[in-house]
Amino acid sequence: MKRTLMTILMVLAVAGTMGAQELSNFARGNQRIVSPDIQGDSVTFSLKADYATVVKLSGSWMANPWGGTIDMTRGENNVWSVKIPLPAPEIYTYNFVVDGVAVNDPQNVLVQRDGTRYLPMLIVPGERTENYVEAKTHGTVSHPWYDSAILGYSRRLTVYTPYGYENNPKKKYPVLYLLHGAGGDEEAWISMGRTAQILDNLIEKGLAEPMIVVMPNGNPGQQAARTLNIPEKNINWRSEEYRDAYVRSLCTEIVPFIEKNFRAIPKPASRAIAGLSMGGGHTISASILYPELFDYICPLSAAGRATPEQIAALKKAGVKLYFLACGDADFLFEGSKALDQTLTEQGLDHTFFVSDGGHTWSNWRLYLNTFAPKLFK
Repeated sequence: MKRTLMTILMVLAVAGTMGAQELSNFARGNQRIVSPDIQGDSVTFSLKADYATVVKLSGSWMANPWGGTIDMTRGENNVWSVKIPLPAPEIYTYNFVVDGVAVNDPQNVLVQRDGTRYLPMLIVPGERTENYVEAKTHGTVSHPWYDSAILGYSRRLTVYTPYGYENNPKKKYPVLYLLHGAGGDEEAWISMGRTAQILDNLIEKGLAEPMIVVMPNGNPGQQAARTLNIPEKNINWRSEEYRDAYVRSLCTEIVPFIEKNFRAIPKPASRAIAGLSMGGGHTISASILYPELFDYICPLSAAGRATPEQIAALKKAGVKLYFLACGDADFLFEGSKALDQTLTEQGLDHTFFVSDGGHTWSNWRLYLNTFAPKLFK
């Protein structure tokens, strides 16, 4: 008995030593460095880089977000830092450039994935971003797969269900189908669009109806995001077989899948569709091909157009909300203005929401935060 007790004590002692050693090793790292560090009206970025000769900061708030940099200064223990005025409230991305090599901030656990790029985030608090941070109550994000006969394989979805969905098995919900742009995938709206946080906050505040949000992968050659490392399919877009293939799959496969497997209300008045850029084009195409499927249509910075005849069909179908949005510096702004004119000429009641800025996630988050409270009213 004594031998057994001694063995147990020795094992516990060794485990404790190993744990202490692990913490000791970690203590030699950078955990005492806070970056980014917001203090009042300024923010400081820091990076420990022992062997660097030149370190710079690059951020999306800069006048030239794709190439502009700010020099950082070497300090004690080879910690490089720079203090800048706090940008206006918004979500920004940034990275360091160490001797010409882009490096992410090892101290920042907040990261966005934009296609194949991972970038640290800076969230500046304020009215603009109050719905972009975590609410008190949370919905659930899942990744179901649906079988597509049109595209020839199973495909992955991202689905948000609101707080309380699991606890009330008899309640049914309206559905927003939310589409990403070129270069994105089924995780884009969750990662960069902050969909879960925005809906959680709006629903918690009573500003939006509790709803299901479905975010498909708009690249028909992909089964899922590239992070799953699934081989992609080479599709001939000019073949008759694949004309509007994704949009047809969305409307005739994804919508029925959601209404069968989730507690979705299967009525046009309980369906909305919205999308940014390429997804805005998909939104317009879906509304044209299936004018009676969605009562709420929201093209955002849309790469698409509609004819007077197509708009007339939507008017006849009884669309409840047509929310068109674009930034005044967006390269697709003229196209959005043309669509607005067509909608006006055809007498379709609609909203044309014009914001500052260009083709950026700062606008698309704003649009979701703006039109979501207008849905299903």
